Amino acid sequence: MSGRRGMDEVFKALADGSRRRLLDSLNTRNGQTLRELCAGLEMTRQSVSKHLAVLEAANLVTTLWRGREKWHYLNAEPINAIADRWINQYDLGRVHALADLKRALEQEPMSEHEFVYTTFINTTPERLWQGLTDPAFTSRYWGVSFESDWQVGSEVVWVMPKGVRVVDPAQVVLVAEPYRRLAYTWHSLTPEFAKAYEMDPAEIAKLAGEPRTKVSFELEPRGEVVKLTVVHDGFAPGSGLRDSVSGGWPELLSSLKTLLETGEPLPQAEPAEASPAGG
Repeated sequence: MSGRRGMDEVFKALADGSRRRLLDSLNTRNGQTLRELCAGLEMTRQSVSKHLAVLEAANLVTTLWRGREKWHYLNAEPINAIADRWINQYDLGRVHALADLKRALEQEPMSEHEFVYTTFINTTPERLWQGLTDPAFTSRYWGVSFESDWQVGSEVVWVMPKGVRVVDPAQVVLVAEPYRRLAYTWHSLTPEFAKAYEMDPAEIAKLAGEPRTKVSFELEPRGEVVKLTVVHDGFAPGSGLRDSVSGGWPELLSSLKTLLETGEPLPQAEPAEASPAGG
């Protein structure tokens, strides 16, 4: 989804009060089944299904199958895109409702255990796979180079800014289906990492004590664009790392999208701001 048509679908979806209530429900507790959404909003299954189809078409809701159940997640990407491309060009007083929604989506933790984000990129699955794995690409928009052969079970070494290498046998590729799916365990938060980013050693030690998480990427061709769904999960309740990566992923993925579509990533102020804990 891109351009004027995509914006029209978002505004159309947001214009309906029932659909806004569905988004509010997911913003309160992200990751719900159709049955849970129906019960929470006292709407019929048919009505909820129709509204969810509109929200999903506008990319405001993304879905994941867990066994036989379909889970629905709020996706902030379209609101971020509208704010970035439109709000700053006009009188903020006339679009305060949209700005408030953007802030709500960004500030409220949408799930304690996982972060889900979907975007559409005008590229090919092959090019997007390269953008996720090739150091020549990742270093430009992420500031990180990966050393791996991207085979299941292989180690993934993170080469961070200032030459910091994050090496850990537990950092491995979990899924590798070229141009379709990629998943790996998240990197270790080492003292060297903390020093490179000038982080409080006590804080980095606290984050390092949390359970190991993982990130997965699902690439789905949609005509001339590719739907990219990122799921970062395995967080403990009240995770500080969850808060960190949820702030970093939207900016990171926007920069990847811009790089693949224009040839240049988004400007970065400081790597530590874009990726405080690798998000």
